[in-house]
Amino acid sequence: MKVEILGTGCPKCKMTAANAEKAVKSLGINAEIVKVENINDIMNYGVMMTPALAIDGDVKIAGKIPSPERIVEWIREAE
Repeated sequence: MKVEILGTGCPKCKMTAANAEKAVKSLGINAEIVKVENINDIMNYGVMMTPALAIDGDVKIAGKIPSPERIVEWIREAE
């Protein structure tokens, strides 16, 4: 499983990354967490507002910081 944090490195993007790490750790799964910081790469996902989070290439949220609990739900849905 691949969890991607889409954002240029702003504080909200960093908080989203931290929440994703908490979610993965709480589930005890092996997931790759990748930060996508290049604006052109982010736009290729169709994302116009950051932070955004994608799981296996599927954008789950954009423009808001998701909670670790919400990220856990998305991960379970993707499994």
